[in-house]
Amino acid sequence: MKRKQLILILFLLLFYTGSIAQGKLTLSVEEARQYALEFNKTLKNSELSVLQSQEQLRETIAGGLPQVSATADYTNAMGAEISIQFDENLPPTKIPIKPTSNFNLQVGQLIFNANYFIGIQTAKLYKKLSEKSQVNSEIDVSSEVTENYYLVLISEKSLDILKENVKNLQDIYAKTKPMVDVGMMEKVELDQLSVQVGTLENAVKSAERQLEMAINMLRLQLGVSADTGLELTDSLQGLLHGQEIEGETANSFEITANPDYQLMKVQEVLSQKQVLMQKANYLPTISGYYSFTHKILKPAFDMSPPHIVGLQMSIPVFSSGERRAKINQAKIDLQTTINNIALLEDQLSIQFKQLQFNLKSALENYETQKKNIEVSREVYNSLKSKYEQGIISGLELTTADNNYLKAESDYLTSVFELLKAQNELHTLLGNIND
Repeated sequence: MKRKQLILILFLLLFYTGSIAQGKLTLSVEEARQYALEFNKTLKNSELSVLQSQEQLRETIAGGLPQVSATADYTNAMGAEISIQFDENLPPTKIPIKPTSNFNLQVGQLIFNANYFIGIQTAKLYKKLSEKSQVNSEIDVSSEVTENYYLVLISEKSLDILKENVKNLQDIYAKTKPMVDVGMMEKVELDQLSVQVGTLENAVKSAERQLEMAINMLRLQLGVSADTGLELTDSLQGLLHGQEIEGETANSFEITANPDYQLMKVQEVLSQKQVLMQKANYLPTISGYYSFTHKILKPAFDMSPPHIVGLQMSIPVFSSGERRAKINQAKIDLQTTINNIALLEDQLSIQFKQLQFNLKSALENYETQKKNIEVSREVYNSLKSKYEQGIISGLELTTADNNYLKAESDYLTSVFELLKAQNELHTLLGNIND
């Protein structure tokens, strides 16, 4: 057992290039998904559901296999006697009741029961249903991990931009203060910079809290403790593949490959089995048995044989319409499931088109914001240089700084929306773990 555990640990260390060192995980987005599939606590419950369905299948099968039971008993009449008078002129004959003790072995075997055979098929379908549900849970967890991974990267990038901006303004503030002291610039210029620096410092603190919140959400989905450090190896630029994303907008959609659709189709077969199971209640049940009794303490008068073999048949005759009502209910459930499948097909088709549209729009917005951020950066750097030369006022610089930060924020938002739209499309197609 210890050897198996050691092999498992070595495998995990080799599989994840991001290893645990001093309570720290270093993960790419793919490694984060795989790690969550292994340790996410919600998925642990899904795995238990699959194991439970396996045991339910074994229980159903065992119900039709030979059933063996054994009993032993001891009886003592406490000295009582049986009194028999064969002639009224003769005294009664008394027969003492001797203590008795028996050992009985009974074997039962189900020979025919339609519900049993249908029940086995139903139990197998429930097992398949639980496995499909587990796949669905894995896809949902992978999608959530991927999206939160992106959110952490965006939050880190946003924080870095704010810190860099604060540093730049602090440098400008430090250069401006001596010029104000010697009267080369007005104090209002310095005050405007001071306000902008204070505003950005508060924004940095807020961004730090948002980053910690995003990291905590990722920790929760990975199934690690709140003290575990996370280092994400993928970068935003590395995750942005414009050509691949553009090609994905033209992908076709096979509804039959969707996990939710597959789940509903299994549910349809289950409903069909329920109809058959209710119809099977009209059929008889036949079972056989064998009984062996060994007399440990025999009575004085014993006529019971030690071996008995028998058959028993139970025939349903009349139920006042109860069985028919149950069949009709099962048929209604089946039709409801069929209607839900048709509705799901329409919903998935519309959702696919909408996600394609979202991805295309996100890609177009990303390209626009990418150009805007380049222009805004050039404008800010130009105005910053002019301010240092005393050509423009502090108000114009702080306005340019706010415009630049807004452009950075819009750009990061477009990146996140693009990656999110791609992730949602992969989730719908069921290939997020491929």
